[in-house]
Amino acid sequence: IADAEENLGESEVREAHLAKSLYYIRIGDKEKALEQLKLTETKTVAVGQKMDLVFYTLQIGIFYMDFDLISKSIDKAKNLFEEGGDWERKNRLKVYEGLYCMATRNFKKATDLFLGSISTFTTYELFPYETFIFYTVLTSIISLDRVSLKQKVVDAPEILTVIRKIPNLSEFLNSLYDCQYKSFFLAFAGLTEQIKLDRYLHPHFRFYMREVRTVVYSQFLESYKSVTIEAMAKAFGVTVEFIDLELSRFIAAGKLHCKIDKVAGVLETNRPDAKNALYQATIKQGDFLLNRIQKLSRVIDL
Repeated sequence: IADAEENLGESEVREAHLAKSLYYIRIGDKEKALEQLKLTETKTVAVGQKMDLVFYTLQIGIFYMDFDLISKSIDKAKNLFEEGGDWERKNRLKVYEGLYCMATRNFKKATDLFLGSISTFTTYELFPYETFIFYTVLTSIISLDRVSLKQKVVDAPEILTVIRKIPNLSEFLNSLYDCQYKSFFLAFAGLTEQIKLDRYLHPHFRFYMREVRTVVYSQFLESYKSVTIEAMAKAFGVTVEFIDLELSRFIAAGKLHCKIDKVAGVLETNRPDAKNALYQATIKQGDFLLNRIQKLSRVIDL
C-alpha cells in the first residue's frame, strides 16, 4: 500500500487495499475485514466496484449469520443500483437476498427471488447450482399453489436438468404433485437428514416439517367432503393412530379445516367460505384498529 501511494496511481492503491481486505476475509478476521472494506470503499469510484465490496460484506455476514449486517448490506446494494448497476450483479443480489429470506424464515419471498434468478445463476461463491435448486424446490413446495408449482418448478427445464442429481428431491417434488402420498413420505424421510444438517435450514427444521405436512394433508383433504381415517392412513402408508395424532395437532392449531369423528372413524372437512372468512378478518382488524386509536387518544389527552 505504501509503495502504491508513493509510486503508483489511485487504482493501484485501491487494488492494494482490496487485497488486504480479501486477506482478512480469508483468515476470518471479521472486524478488520469490515474496517478494511470501508477503507477500500473510500478509494473506490465505480458503482460496479462498490457493489463488489458490498458482496464481500454480504459473504462475511452470511458466514457469521450476522443478519443485521446482511440486511443493511442488501439495502445498501439496492441504493447503489439506483445509481446504476449491471444485470449480472442484480441477479447475484437476488440469490443473496433469497438466502437471507430463507435463513430468516421468509420462505415466500425467498421462493420468488430464487425462481427469478434460476436461469441466470452465477453465485457460485455461496454454493453450487445443485444446492441452489435444492433450496428452490424446498421453499417452493410450501410457498406455491399447485398450479404455480407445476408451471414454475415441476416443468422448469433448469430444475429438470439437475434435480435427479440430488437424492430423493425428484421423488419428493413429483410425488406431491402426482398425489402419490406414500412415495412422498418415503422421499421426505430421506430428505430430513439433509435439511437438518443444512446450516441455513437447521434452525427452521421443525417449522419446515410442519409446513410440508400441512401442505400435503390439505392437498389430500381438498378432494373429499368426508373420508375415513383408515383410507387416509393407507394412502400415506402410516398407521391410523399416527394420522389421528397428526391431524388432531394440526386441527387444534388451525392449520387444517376438518374435524375428526372418532366414533365413526371419519374425517369431515369444513372449509371456510372465502367471503365469510374475509368478513371475519375485516371485523378482527377493525377491532384491533379501534383499540389502538383508543390507546392513542388516552396518551394524547395526558
